[in-house]
Amino acid sequence: MIKSMTGFGQGSAEGDNFGVRVDVRSVNNRFLDLHVRLPQELASLEISVKKQIQAALKRGRVDITVQVEQTRNATFEINRPLVTGYLKALSDLKTEFGLSDEPTLELLAKLPGALQVSQTSNELDPALVSGVTAAIQRSIDALSAMRQIEGQELANEINARLDKIEQQLPAIESEAGRLPAIYRDKLAKRLEELVPGGQIDQTRLAQEAVVLADRSDISEEIARLKSHIGQIREVVLDGDEAGKRLDFLLQEMNREANTILSKSSDLTISDAAIIVKTEVEKLREQAQNVE
Repeated sequence: MIKSMTGFGQGSAEGDNFGVRVDVRSVNNRFLDLHVRLPQELASLEISVKKQIQAALKRGRVDITVQVEQTRNATFEINRPLVTGYLKALSDLKTEFGLSDEPTLELLAKLPGALQVSQTSNELDPALVSGVTAAIQRSIDALSAMRQIEGQELANEINARLDKIEQQLPAIESEAGRLPAIYRDKLAKRLEELVPGGQIDQTRLAQEAVVLADRSDISEEIARLKSHIGQIREVVLDGDEAGKRLDFLLQEMNREANTILSKSSDLTISDAAIIVKTEVEKLREQAQNVE
């Protein structure tokens, strides 16, 4: 079954010295567009996090935020080059503008990057990495569940609109079958107006009517519409890479509807084709939500 690209999920994990919370949300996009927000100490996990998401999702803009709370004692290092440069800049300000205030410890502590968590090892705690992976997977599972529920609603909407399109096809087919006779009567009437009381060659009249009907033949367009409807129903049930396939099939259906409108001047056919075209446009809007 198809899935929506819109959804939200949360996941969490806990260890002896940490707690992890993950929020993930997704919206429509033609491709898979990932935006990962990790704490600085987990920056090295960005590639593996993206691979984990790519294994589960195919399309959509995905924003994932990972928050980690460390419960063990942390040690900090002073960013001495940063603090030194900051103090020198303050000293220059004091001298140039004749200021008397001195920088306080509180001011220096608030300086972004002045104090950094001590990195005693280049390797992350394996338990923390496992916790992050588990929390991300839980958030993705929750997101996928919501996208699947939304996908069922989309499937119902798509099938309902396909039903409306199918309801128009018998009228189009029936009227299309009457076109040769209609064109013959119109042509005969026109000739009588041009040549009152003249002798009309019935054979030539029939030939001309056939030519007109052939130019307006829409049997192929009707057959392709039926084929596309069947294929779309199969795509909705299958769900694999459905969004891109729906885009293509609906583009083709729109082309068939336009061709029918351009070929036929019959009011019944035109009215039915306009309904088909309107429903196809609504389907194309819905398809933008499909993964």
